[in-house]
Amino acid sequence: MDASDLLRNSLLQLSKQEAIRDVIQKAPVSRSVVKRFVPGAAHADAVRAASEMAATGRMATIDYLGEDTTDLTLAKQTKDAYLELLTALRDGGLTENGSVEVSLKLSALGQALPGDGDRIALEHAREICTLADLAGTTVTLDMEDHTTTDATLEALRELRADFPSVGAVLQSYLYRTEADCRDLATAGSRVRLCKGAYKEPESVAFQSGAEVDKAYVRCLKILMQGDGYPMVATHDPRLVEIAGALAAQAGRAATSFEYQMLYGIRPDEQRRISDRGDQMRVYIPYGQEWYGYLMRRMAEKPANVMFFVRGLATRG
Repeated sequence: MDASDLLRNSLLQLSKQEAIRDVIQKAPVSRSVVKRFVPGAAHADAVRAASEMAATGRMATIDYLGEDTTDLTLAKQTKDAYLELLTALRDGGLTENGSVEVSLKLSALGQALPGDGDRIALEHAREICTLADLAGTTVTLDMEDHTTTDATLEALRELRADFPSVGAVLQSYLYRTEADCRDLATAGSRVRLCKGAYKEPESVAFQSGAEVDKAYVRCLKILMQGDGYPMVATHDPRLVEIAGALAAQAGRAATSFEYQMLYGIRPDEQRRISDRGDQMRVYIPYGQEWYGYLMRRMAEKPANVMFFVRGLATRG
């Protein structure tokens, strides 16, 4: 394991430690530091960020931050937050033709609740999908740690029965993902491929960055050669170049797949991809629960660590 892999694993461990989380959340961090990655706490902040993306030819998907909810009231509040967001996006004319969609974590909607958690999360997701459909857009189900993969894919199957455009997310660091790509590379199937941002054991996931990258390319080949709609979620310039080459080899039109990057990461490259005529969608998170999200972003790219540390050291 090299230094970057060690740093990544350490940060993923920190994302789950409540004591460290409390210290960082209470530190006098400049709002500008967090705001680079999270535009704000209210849905109006997310709508504003999506409008900015639209003005530069970029699409968006919006995530209301939060996960691992074990309180039914909080799960309902998350569902209601998405309904309010979709209403605001629709009223702002941002949802036409799916130009701005939303991304859901089922654990935030109640999946982890004892007993009927899967059913409750599915019902909440169905309400959100219904409003998204009426607004002219769609939903993508975020993937979380490997223990929820089967339940999330089952929810995807159920939702697609009524809402065929609901998107899936697959993570290349899991050994199982090539097989999942083959299953989902079907006509009309929207699949976001990412590397994966959770701490996973060696029994289920590749541990080195090099192996994760190789797996990403293998999975991407399957999706590009399939009949679905690949969503290439990466900031790695080499993988972006490979994605373009694979799309060309498969004879894909620019409208038959898209690139995705995170809000605040490589914005110049986002605009360059959009300006050249390819589709670019930006993942916009918002809300108060930014800590876990931010730690995973730090883990994904060491340069992000230095940006955050500089903010801690220089801002009061």
